[in-house]
Amino acid sequence: MPRSFPSSLRRARNLPGSVRTRLPFLAMGLLVTVGLLVPSGSAAQEAHLGILEERLQNELEAVVHRFDGVAGIHVVDLTDGRRFDVRGDLIFPQASAIKITILLELFRRAETDPGLLRKRVELTEAVRTGGSGVLNILTDGGSALSLEDHAIYMIVYSDNTSTNVLLDELGMAEVNALAASLGAPQTIFQRKMIQPEASARGDENLSTPREAARIMERIAACELPMSAAACARVTEILALPKGGPARAAVPASIPIAFKPGGITGVATVWAVVQLPGRPYVLSVMANYGGDGGSVVREASEAAYSYFSKLAGATPYGTRVPLELLPSPSPPNR
Repeated sequence: MPRSFPSSLRRARNLPGSVRTRLPFLAMGLLVTVGLLVPSGSAAQEAHLGILEERLQNELEAVVHRFDGVAGIHVVDLTDGRRFDVRGDLIFPQASAIKITILLELFRRAETDPGLLRKRVELTEAVRTGGSGVLNILTDGGSALSLEDHAIYMIVYSDNTSTNVLLDELGMAEVNALAASLGAPQTIFQRKMIQPEASARGDENLSTPREAARIMERIAACELPMSAAACARVTEILALPKGGPARAAVPASIPIAFKPGGITGVATVWAVVQLPGRPYVLSVMANYGGDGGSVVREASEAAYSYFSKLAGATPYGTRVPLELLPSPSPPNR
């Protein structure tokens, strides 16, 4: 007895030969079309990530718009290179955050002058400077510090005496030239610390959120005109414990290589937040307003909330131990 075929197949057998020949190809085309209409897992998850990215961008914009002065923010995902920007190209006075460029020039110069870091400068009345720091209260001629120690005081205590000692040793023009070579030509010193008369003339120390972030990216990647060991020492100094609104928004267990700044009417921070699995750069600047520190704190909170969601997450948003995740490719800069 002949086998019985389903009615659909029996009908297909009665079709003309040319049509029967094309049936497999028609079926294959239908499957491809259906496949295109159904989003793949990766495409679907891109939509999820897009929602998180949009939320962070909106939150940063809200922080800036709530502030009663003027503020700018630039955030960089060091894993995939994604950037979040609000008024990142505005030029702001820097207060003490720009002292990072002095630190970089010191270690760059020490590559060809090995004794430079150990050079000692006596703390006399002639070099002591007012404002932030602790060295201005020491006795005249009672102590001497190496230039490397001055760099530590400059970063950790924002010591203005140490800052001016280093500017005298290195040269303001040379510090500015280094910043320009790192892709930050608008990041400039125009005066030493602390000189209200020069500030009143408009001789302010300046940068933009985007340029400050670019410098911090170079530090994070050790893309600097110095050895890997010198870069590691720079990062180590920047990560020494210190306070500030950016630090307060991130758990104490997470290291941050950063320098905050603040003078009347101005608040700034340049930071690399070394969040395991999702490090990022944060640059915030504010002026003309009241509590600029609130802008720094709120921007830091928003950035940490976003990146902590991505740290340790698979492409589908589930969490696994960091060591199980593949190492990401370096972002294109």
